[in-house]
Amino acid sequence: MRQIVLDTETTGLDWRNGDRVIEIGCVELLNRSLTGRHFHVYINPQRSIDAEAIAVHGITEEFLADKPAFSAIVDEFEEFVRDADLIIHNASFDVGFLNHELSLLKRPKLDVLCREVIDTLRMAKEQNPGKKASLDALCERYEIDNGHRTLHGALLDSELLAEVYLAMTRGQESLIMALDEPAPGAVEEGGLPIERLPLRVLRATAEELAGHDKVLGEIEKANKGLCLWKEPVPAEEAAAA
Repeated sequence: MRQIVLDTETTGLDWRNGDRVIEIGCVELLNRSLTGRHFHVYINPQRSIDAEAIAVHGITEEFLADKPAFSAIVDEFEEFVRDADLIIHNASFDVGFLNHELSLLKRPKLDVLCREVIDTLRMAKEQNPGKKASLDALCERYEIDNGHRTLHGALLDSELLAEVYLAMTRGQESLIMALDEPAPGAVEEGGLPIERLPLRVLRATAEELAGHDKVLGEIEKANKGLCLWKEPVPAEEAAAA
């Protein structure tokens, strides 16, 4: 299972108003393990950057002046994310911006390039209703060190989000491991049988059996004998009880 954790930085908050992508950061997960492969690029948006955005990510027009346009990096970006699951925090924001960039070049959108998009912001709100769900809040909740995150950055944020996502879905990992275990009677490669340890059977003590019978008797009395574990009681006996 190949997953790409992705984040972007932009010139502003709304691509519909002409805002553009200026940074893309991605890290790769393969079978829930970081592979060390990543995609990271700064992009010249060929327009100004809102002062409010600079305050968040610290990326200036001067810094981006010699960086490539999106058209120059689109092939490499598409190749990196193709056929993977995307993991994004507040996915509608990043997907909207990236789809806009792709559409300007008449390229396929992310829903064509990738298998699906997983929104960790939505996941966090579903798992912990009413609690803060920002990336910083999730790092604190799952005890992930983000002390070096003084400004937003696409690659740094995608690396932190990868750790957050793995922590949020750790129970699913256990389920996957259980599903991967061989079925009873299965054989290993080479035809050798799998050695299984004998099951330990714990039998009830006489005291426990007596207590069990006592509880059943109380339930039968309260329900006038109408219990699933015994034959129906004749009406006259039930009335007498």
